Amino acid sequence: MATKQTESVTIISLRKLSLETREPPPKESKTFTVEDAVETIGFGRFHIALFLIMGSTGVVEAMEIMLIAVVSPVIRCEWQLENWQVALVTTMVFFGYMVFSILFGLLADRYGRWKILLISFLWGAYFSLLTSFSPSYIWFVFLRTMVGCGVSGHAQGLIIKTEFLPTKYRGYMLPLSQVFWLAGSLLIIGLASVVIPTIGWRWLIRIASIPGIILILAFKFIPESARFNVSTGNTQAALATLQRIAKMNRSVMPEGTLVEPILEKRGRFADLLDAKYLRTTLQIWVIWLGISFAYYGVILASAELLERDLVCGSRSEAEVVVTVMDTEESQSPCHCHMFAPSDYRTMIISTIGEIALNPVNILGINFLGRRLSLSITMSCTALFFLLLNICTSSAGLIGFLFMLRALVAANFNTIYIYTAEVYPTMMRALGMGTSGSLCRIGAMVAPFISQVLMSASFLGALCLFSSVCVICAISAFTLPIETKGRALQQIK
Repeated sequence: MATKQTESVTIISLRKLSLETREPPPKESKTFTVEDAVETIGFGRFHIALFLIMGSTGVVEAMEIMLIAVVSPVIRCEWQLENWQVALVTTMVFFGYMVFSILFGLLADRYGRWKILLISFLWGAYFSLLTSFSPSYIWFVFLRTMVGCGVSGHAQGLIIKTEFLPTKYRGYMLPLSQVFWLAGSLLIIGLASVVIPTIGWRWLIRIASIPGIILILAFKFIPESARFNVSTGNTQAALATLQRIAKMNRSVMPEGTLVEPILEKRGRFADLLDAKYLRTTLQIWVIWLGISFAYYGVILASAELLERDLVCGSRSEAEVVVTVMDTEESQSPCHCHMFAPSDYRTMIISTIGEIALNPVNILGINFLGRRLSLSITMSCTALFFLLLNICTSSAGLIGFLFMLRALVAANFNTIYIYTAEVYPTMMRALGMGTSGSLCRIGAMVAPFISQVLMSASFLGALCLFSSVCVICAISAFTLPIETKGRALQQIK
């Protein structure tokens, strides 16, 4: 009897345990972010199309900026301008660029990169065409300032490229964009050598507006940034864009649901000066200002050296003769000397230098990192500025200008990539915009150094350029964040 009772109790206990056993919880649904999707889809045909279309914005920007360098001697003669008046044209272009860089950056973080890019191209093309009808120097300066305002929005093309590229390809594809800037620079110099002597500078400006108009039509093939869409809560649009990219690349999407935090506060200037990014922001601003000062200083100094035959800090006899003739005939203190075919060839050769160090720059960025690579190229830039003071042959001068153009282009490549990578999506466009704006302060000062101070003290101008480059090299080396191999941040 005792045995039977024990067995019945055991059976009841087992039944009770089986009833209390809970069912296993359902598996959590998988999720993924835009960063996961971009990395999973990988590099493919979409990115090649993106690279060609967004890279071509560099062609248009280069043509509009370099236009001043090739047109300056002509307008100097036509309107009898003094040195400071010629320098003021470039300064006002970059003043417009500076003001609207911040504005377009704020708007792009709030309303989208694609829309601002389209508006900036329409704006730039419209005012560029109007420039060709300028009846006077004042109108020319005003309309070129408006062109500078429009060109400032072209940086959104780089941001769109950066936000769609997988991490391991950014360090290779973004520096290659320099090819498009080179193409634009060579195109405007080549056109100037043919168009200006035949049908005049006004037709050169009209022809230079055509690539921008054509490119506007190609923008419909490029979608809005998926990172921007998810940051505004438009997850469906971001998902559709990513699915389209995966289909075009013949790849697959990650499994699960697309999720990202919605950013209520976007594009606030105060975020750039937040404790986490304060030092980075200030040092980036210094570097951008210095790089721009050096870059446009080289471009304008090259044109000035050719136009005025400045060698070893002194003027040649040819310039003295021309100046005397101008004074006697027109009673004007202005210098009037048109570019010869050999001058255009020298400009083309030195411009090709912008691509010369691209392979080395790509290797440096990807193996040494952004900070060390930039520090090295800035130091070399400082050295080559001083070497310009060496008395040398025409071939030697071309060689120095060639290397300087290569180095300043490498500097721009690296800082563009670093700035686009270091800031999170919520303030990336604003970070690029403010940096681009500060950058134009350097560009605004450069004409007065290259076109005014250089005539008075050649060595003094070179020492100033070199000193600024040294300061930038130190700032680059001490940047607190290295972005090599770092995923793009969504929130700070």
